[in-house]
Amino acid sequence: MTRHAFDPLERDAVYRAIRERRDMRHFAAGEVPEEQLLRLLQAAHQAPSVGLMQPWRFVRITRQALRESIHQLVEQERLETARALGEREDEFMRLKVEGVLSCAELLVAALPPGREAHVFGRRTMPDMDLASVACAIQNLWLAARAEGLGLGWVSLFDPQALADLLALPTGARPVAVLCLGPVDAFYSRPMLEQEHWTEARPLADMLFTDQWEER
Repeated sequence: MTRHAFDPLERDAVYRAIRERRDMRHFAAGEVPEEQLLRLLQAAHQAPSVGLMQPWRFVRITRQALRESIHQLVEQERLETARALGEREDEFMRLKVEGVLSCAELLVAALPPGREAHVFGRRTMPDMDLASVACAIQNLWLAARAEGLGLGWVSLFDPQALADLLALPTGARPVAVLCLGPVDAFYSRPMLEQEHWTEARPLADMLFTDQWEER
């Protein structure tokens, strides 16, 4: 430990938020107060970004008709994904994969246009802007968990169709549909494990020394 470390209770709270964060699909009735929502978005805005380019943009969906249109895009892609899964199609269709219509708040995270102007950190790795947006979403996720709210990242949509629906400028790109709100309970394990879709692998399978090791 160094003099810069948090005290044990603060440190444990950080690790607890990381450990108990879940990709939520089931939401309860209720709302997210405006002050709380802005606090969560400020946490997202404090994420690291390559070259300090801050490439995240958040679109808050407030119109019910627009929410329903987004849900239709997600449902269309859900059906396409099921067909692409072949023999697991029926199993996939039994999974709950989104909470677009039931969450208290719906947000869309997007990359802005003009990203090519940012060269610092992106010359050989241009997708670092996407990595930066992912960091912002993770900040939002952990802050929401700390405040007792669920968040689900939905990626089942056609990016161009969603961009058109939200009138994004040319060159902008939607990255995630984010469902946020109160939940009755957090999953004790990742939902896809609970539903026996897959199993998480241990860190030991992902950690190498000096060079790639086939496992």
